[in-house]
Amino acid sequence: MEGTDDQVTGIDDLPVRDELRGKSPYGAPQLDVPVRLNTNENPYPLPEPLVERIAERVREAARNLNRYPDRDAVQLRTELAKYLTKTGHYALGTENVWAANGSNEVIQQLLQTFGGPGRTAIGFEPSYSMHALIARGTGTGWISGPRGADFTIDLPAAERAIAEHKPDVVFITTPNNPTGNAVPPETVLALYDAAQAAKPSMVVVDEAYIEFSHGDSLLPLLKGRPNLVISRTMSKAFGAAGLRLGYLAADPAVVDAVQLVRLPYHLSAVTQATALAALEHTDTLLGYVEQLKTERDRLVTELRAIGYDVTESDANFVQFGRFTDTQAAWRRILDHGVLVRDNGVPGRLRVSAGTPEENDAFLDAVRDLKKELDA
Repeated sequence: MEGTDDQVTGIDDLPVRDELRGKSPYGAPQLDVPVRLNTNENPYPLPEPLVERIAERVREAARNLNRYPDRDAVQLRTELAKYLTKTGHYALGTENVWAANGSNEVIQQLLQTFGGPGRTAIGFEPSYSMHALIARGTGTGWISGPRGADFTIDLPAAERAIAEHKPDVVFITTPNNPTGNAVPPETVLALYDAAQAAKPSMVVVDEAYIEFSHGDSLLPLLKGRPNLVISRTMSKAFGAAGLRLGYLAADPAVVDAVQLVRLPYHLSAVTQATALAALEHTDTLLGYVEQLKTERDRLVTELRAIGYDVTESDANFVQFGRFTDTQAAWRRILDHGVLVRDNGVPGRLRVSAGTPEENDAFLDAVRDLKKELDA
């Protein structure tokens, strides 16, 4: 048998689906710099008592790793329901909650269940880019809905888009990423009503950053609305981005439906044990959230004082600008050892709220940048 040649194969040489050709995977630059404020992580390490509790729970789980984990994650879903009931002021039970590997897998399961080939989803952009990417990955057609110049959802235009396209899934991100602004409950209700009149269709409210908001969760809106889903994550407020644990709250029928597409034993015993430990320390972790909200508000105030245009933020990050050359501005900030995010929003950059020291370094960098721009 003759040996193979050294011909290099690229993606374009493979029988990749047409809708994936020319696309780029999701990701943010991970550069080795002193201050990284580009991925909306919680900058505070987990407290030592929680680290010890995680070790205890994982040690217990390790004794049974020869067995599959609880396929339905009943204990974890029960504790998540208690957390949502306590903080969201709306009573939920185990049957109302589903958990997966990050909110991205939650979104994927929802689109596998309610989207797919021959179906469509709509989101109001700029917004979380993974909604469109996961839609594409599940064969769901994607529709980019309108936002206003101030990055709020243009409600009349959004209602018209829903009536015209009759999407199967509607995404509403609040607080919105990357802009940071929240969506008023009355807007969500209007879009839900429009979606039901048009199809009816599922409405997914992505609340990944809700613990940082000035307002309350939209969980109470679930009452009497079986086609409404609230998506959450433990990556942000719980400071557990490395855990990869997302969850949803919805009518029990929705929880039953997504289990039709879930992979068997999709949540490992170690993941479940770690998440349960984190939920035991909710009060401590939400204390860090309050610190970050204070720092977020300080960033908004300081950026405006420097002379930047800043979008109102209910998240743990701030969008600011405006820049004639966004990439050049990003590079000048990086030259100061501070990494922020260029999300592709024209004239804007996004900075995550860090520790006071990290935020001071960022503010020093953007002060110098403003002097250069004004010179």
